Amino acid sequence: MKQSRLENIIYLAVWGLLFAAPLLSLYVRTVSDPYIEFNWTEVFIVWRHFAVYLLLFLVHNFLLAPLLVHSHKRIAYFALVIVLLVAFAVYRYNSRPEPKDGHMPPMEKPLPPPSTKVEDKKPPFRHHPPPFRKNMERHDAPPPFVFIGEHEITAIVMLILMFGANLGIKNYIRSRDDRKRLVELEKQNLEQQLEYLRYQINPHFFMNTLNNIHALVDFDPAKAQDTILELSKMMRFVLYEGNKQSVPLSRELDFIRHYVTLMQLRYTDKVKITLDLPQETPDRHIPPLILVTFIENAFKHGVSYQRESFIEVRVAVEEETMHFTCRNSKADHPNEEKGGVGLANVRKRLDLLYGANYRLSIKDRPEAYHVELSIPLLG
Repeated sequence: MKQSRLENIIYLAVWGLLFAAPLLSLYVRTVSDPYIEFNWTEVFIVWRHFAVYLLLFLVHNFLLAPLLVHSHKRIAYFALVIVLLVAFAVYRYNSRPEPKDGHMPPMEKPLPPPSTKVEDKKPPFRHHPPPFRKNMERHDAPPPFVFIGEHEITAIVMLILMFGANLGIKNYIRSRDDRKRLVELEKQNLEQQLEYLRYQINPHFFMNTLNNIHALVDFDPAKAQDTILELSKMMRFVLYEGNKQSVPLSRELDFIRHYVTLMQLRYTDKVKITLDLPQETPDRHIPPLILVTFIENAFKHGVSYQRESFIEVRVAVEEETMHFTCRNSKADHPNEEKGGVGLANVRKRLDLLYGANYRLSIKDRPEAYHVELSIPLLG
């Protein structure tokens, strides 16, 4: 997952200050003491140690931390971190300076010079040290197989703290982005609701539908009553279901059936409308009023009154994924009536709801307009 700009700025600022610290420190020392010269060798030695930590930080930031923060693979993360810590401890042990004569440098104070007094030349009193003294001296040096000393432990603790700070920043940025996305999603849903409320006040929609119903009253009163009932169901869905985060898939498909049935009343047999919806649907949910946008555009831009035209709508469900297809002919002079939310807003809404877990393909060909959408069904 791509890092945010704020996260990159934080890391650049922290590491920039760390690498600038030895320069500033040496500069202050040279200014305060004229006998000290600015020696780049000291700076490069410190930078070499910092470079090792920077390399480990990059490995953790781009490879290990996403396993825990984004993928929630805790076992894999902690296992790789342990391997990285062990490798770092081995590196620290191998990079120790070589002791002289194969022994560690003595920690005791140097012995005083031998005295020239006569009384000091007496043979020393020989005695055998007690057994416990021998044992104590024998255990002063660490065993040869213990390679983690005080410096290694300090370095490992610093590395663990650095990894923890990295995880803390990533979790903070992610929670911040999630809150921002939630606010945008709520705002987008509100815009979606307001946009689709145009069906209540859109005079063209009601005028055409009611005119068709009025025509049915004279020669088919029963069908006119059924049409009025379908219009009522559709408007009830817009009013009471459109403001929810998700609706059952069966309810959304029923809305599409009512919408297509009402739109069919406006056209003659020259417009071939094919609606293929599953009769049985799983108990899953989808965002409301997200499919009808493509169908609305098909009726608005794909119907020609001069020649034959077609609109094909299909919905299929495979396991936990819904596949939606809408294909329509292209009119010579498409209807420019405004309405709906537009494809740009629908794509933005899908990005907010699903991120990268959906597939939308729109093909604008000379003879037809083809839309394919695949989204995972919600629980």
